[in-house]
Amino acid sequence: MSDPAFPTASAAPSLPVVPAAPAVHVLHDNPEWIAPFTAAFEAVGVPLIEWPLDGGVLDLDAEPPQGVFWSRLSASSHTRGAPHAKDVARGALTWLESWGRRVVGGSRVADLEVSKIQQHAALRHAGFDVPRTIAVHDRDSLADAARTLPAPFITKHDQGGKGLGVRRFEDHESFEDYVRGADFEESADGITLLQELLVAPEPVITRAEFVGGRFVYAVRVDTSGGFELCPSDACALPGTPTPPSFRLDRSIAASTPLIRRYEELLADLGIEIAGIEFLTTTDGRTVTYDLNTNSNYNAEVEREAPTPAVRQVARWFGELLDAERGTVPLDVVRGAA
Repeated sequence: MSDPAFPTASAAPSLPVVPAAPAVHVLHDNPEWIAPFTAAFEAVGVPLIEWPLDGGVLDLDAEPPQGVFWSRLSASSHTRGAPHAKDVARGALTWLESWGRRVVGGSRVADLEVSKIQQHAALRHAGFDVPRTIAVHDRDSLADAARTLPAPFITKHDQGGKGLGVRRFEDHESFEDYVRGADFEESADGITLLQELLVAPEPVITRAEFVGGRFVYAVRVDTSGGFELCPSDACALPGTPTPPSFRLDRSIAASTPLIRRYEELLADLGIEIAGIEFLTTTDGRTVTYDLNTNSNYNAEVEREAPTPAVRQVARWFGELLDAERGTVPLDVVRGAA
């Protein structure tokens, strides 16, 4: 259900009465991605209230309702008719944090979600192998900047998600034609990334899922159909001839050294729910190239997984909510995921 404490743009500019009982409040920009969580939260008896990031009125002097707050801001929100969702989220999260509310995916994490520059910097700083990347802030500089990378190379948007702006160019001349042409796709924040082409022995990447900062499972993704790698069924593109396939990768476990390093990274960054993507190249590099601060889960993988991630999310939030109510010690929740 929608939370009356964060009304839509058509609502009256006031703060209505909200339920007194603490609940989990989810800030999001896509209702299609919420349905699986709604069912899972209902199954474990955890109240879930929706706060759509599509505008509305926020009384900054009013105290937020009691409970736990979960930001599911997506970097691709501007593609779904919510061009200002990231700004709405930043304001709401700062307000919540100023009142001391428990926030999952807070303002620091939201900034990481909407900037691949920040993600790249965090990964590189932590010692992970990352793709050679150049950020270009204006269209006129793209052609010259691309000349500093060997061809073939790829482009992507700084504020990405859903494979936005991801294109492969075999040579610099075709890229220059693209930049000058009418088909050029501007990033939402005006920043285009130029990146080395990572070549794998087969068209496969791996996505590791984390809940509460702890590993849940890894997914092997066949990318031969393109760059639209969102695992959710709601992300399926009509007419896509060969959509990516997702299957559980049982060769990767919580004890895998790379997974342990990822958990340390998430702890350092304050990220509690994440999907991290990496691949192994033909020359033996293990390259981490994407850090997602929220996740959608593939239905087939969820059915196969010993611990479905959606169920784990619901249970973990239930434990956080119990901690806010004072019924479960906080240190128990921290070690529960």
